[in-house]
Amino acid sequence: MPSSKEYLNFILEQLSDLKDITYKPMMGEFLIYYRGKLAGGIYDNRLFIKPVKSAIAYIPEPVYALPYEGAKEMLLVDNVDDKVYLTGLFEAMYDDLPMPKIKKR
Repeated sequence: MPSSKEYLNFILEQLSDLKDITYKPMMGEFLIYYRGKLAGGIYDNRLFIKPVKSAIAYIPEPVYALPYEGAKEMLLVDNVDDKVYLTGLFEAMYDDLPMPKIKKR
């Protein structure tokens, strides 16, 4: 089931205190970028983030799940209603996120 634009807008509003949050639609879902780095995505109206060390440490009880069949496990973020928590999570994990790969022409 594809994710709704309404859920995307809700997540973007929750992250609105951060500068440079962007997204890209991808086959009915949405990839979420923070300051140019891929942080996670929205799959089936659920927020997933990359399982980097700082995110694992920030989340009190990390839950790993598959965003879609054949994917690598990611961290499922349940506490999306808490704007301060969600903003802090993205800020905490930024330094551990990998730099984007440079595409060769």
